[in-house]
Amino acid sequence: MPSSDLTLLGLVRHLAEVERSWFRRVLRDEVAPPHWPGPGPGEFAEFEVETADPDEAFRIWHEECARSRATVEAAESLDITGAYGDEVFSLRYILTHMIEEYARHNGHADLLREGIDGATGE
Repeated sequence: MPSSDLTLLGLVRHLAEVERSWFRRVLRDEVAPPHWPGPGPGEFAEFEVETADPDEAFRIWHEECARSRATVEAAESLDITGAYGDEVFSLRYILTHMIEEYARHNGHADLLREGIDGATGE
C-alpha cells in the first residue's frame, strides 16, 4: 500500500466536522464555524494533525455526535429538510449520507490498520 498522510486522528477530526456541517449547518441552519479552520475561506485543517490534540478531537467528535443524535430524536419525521445554498436535503438523505460517510472512512481506517499489522478482515 502506498504511503499516505491520512491518519486515524485526521479521520476523527474530519467526522466531527461532517457531523457539525450536516446536522448543525445544513439541517438546523445554525451558525457553527469549523472546529479546525484552514488558512483561507472554505478551507479546512482537520487532516493536519502534526500538532493536534487527540483528547480534544475525540471530545469534539463525541459532542457533535450527541448533538446530531438529539437533533434526530427531536425531529418530527425523516422528511424535515434543511438547505445548503440552493440544495435542499431531507433528514432521511442526511442519515443515509452519514452511513455512507462512516462506512467509507471505516474502510480507510481498516486500510491504515492493515498497513501497520498486515491483518485483513473477513
